[in-house]
Amino acid sequence: MKRALQLALLFLFTPFTQAQLSITINGDNFSALPIAVVDFVNTGDALATDMAEIIRNDLARSGQFKPLDKSLLVDKPGSDADLNFGTWRLLKADYVSYGDITHLDNDRMEVRFKLASVAEQKQLLALTLPLSKSQARAGAHYIADRIYEEILRIPGVFSTKLAYVTAIKNGADFKYQLVVADSDGYGPQALVTSKEPLLSPSWSPDGKKIAYVSFENGNSAIYIQDLSTGARTLMTNFQGINGAPKFSPDGRKLAITLSKSGNAEIYTIDVFNKSLNQITNHWAIDTEPEWSPDGGSLFFTSDRGGKPQIYEIDLIGKKAKRITFEGDYNARPSISPDGKYIAMVHGNQNVYKIALFHRPSNTLQIVSDGRLDETPSFAPNGAMVLYATKNAAGQGLLKAVTTDGQTSNDLVLSNGHVREPNWSPLMK
Repeated sequence: MKRALQLALLFLFTPFTQAQLSITINGDNFSALPIAVVDFVNTGDALATDMAEIIRNDLARSGQFKPLDKSLLVDKPGSDADLNFGTWRLLKADYVSYGDITHLDNDRMEVRFKLASVAEQKQLLALTLPLSKSQARAGAHYIADRIYEEILRIPGVFSTKLAYVTAIKNGADFKYQLVVADSDGYGPQALVTSKEPLLSPSWSPDGKKIAYVSFENGNSAIYIQDLSTGARTLMTNFQGINGAPKFSPDGRKLAITLSKSGNAEIYTIDVFNKSLNQITNHWAIDTEPEWSPDGGSLFFTSDRGGKPQIYEIDLIGKKAKRITFEGDYNARPSISPDGKYIAMVHGNQNVYKIALFHRPSNTLQIVSDGRLDETPSFAPNGAMVLYATKNAAGQGLLKAVTTDGQTSNDLVLSNGHVREPNWSPLMK
């Protein structure tokens, strides 16, 4: 466990800085669905935002779709009358999306979008979106979400957010920032800036708050920050460890790690009245709690078996059972929305990768290829896992990998490092 704690400190105090994340798509899923995303027919001035390109990039990042190269988009239908299914059949597209943009005034516009099945030669989806020009990017993410859900029958996550921590060298010190950005890395906004480390961001289930750990007063402390008002609430600042906050599925509690008794234990704390409930009571180090989807139990990391492994504890009976047995090290659990998978840091011989443990079959699959991969976080639709790693140059970056391991996206800062990622819930 000491080795695990040393690794954690190495990750937490690696210098990193804020910038907009750029994305590189890796891998090729041969089962990805070919789709033609045609440029919108625009009746007014050119938009600064290329909505069709954003939709193409979103769908490609998911690993489930293979958008046709823009050079192949020989037809540009804006309406049903312009759509020639034969053209797209020859280009081997399974689906085609198209539409037009009408400018209502200098700021407002109306986007009409349609999705059609080439094989069935029928329309699957039609949307009319009244938008301001500043909402063009959000509108494109929304359309990509609707395409994804219409075809795959599970929600898209392109309109979600990512939270992560960055830092930049500032003289002899560091400037740390808690940052929130779009799922494609666009539009980063620093919520908190500190001269001391910021750790473990965790989203509330409604996406309106983030809990995190700050060392700004010397010792660790847990805060909750309201994203709309900027107001923040101090939840705990006991002597010793105050760490790893995770919101309950109903948003009423945080699961946290405290060492106020002299040993690291799992607690829950009421978000409104701050009442504490001790969940574990063991001589071992118990840390990194994660809620089950129904809120009835907690998964956590413990070395009570001699090495770090993942356990589950029932919140009523408070009886813990060991979940993982394969490998020298299994830690930092993240539970899929359906509860069937546990994403974790899986270690053997000082090599740490992200693995998916399938609970019904009791099988484990490695889905990352680094040597020091950490902090997995499931996408809210369960189709991808976000985590932190390092590239060959030692630069800290984020990766998002599909659960089949076929496609991954590198989310890289142009001039620094990024760590501690957490994927938001689905945004309404």
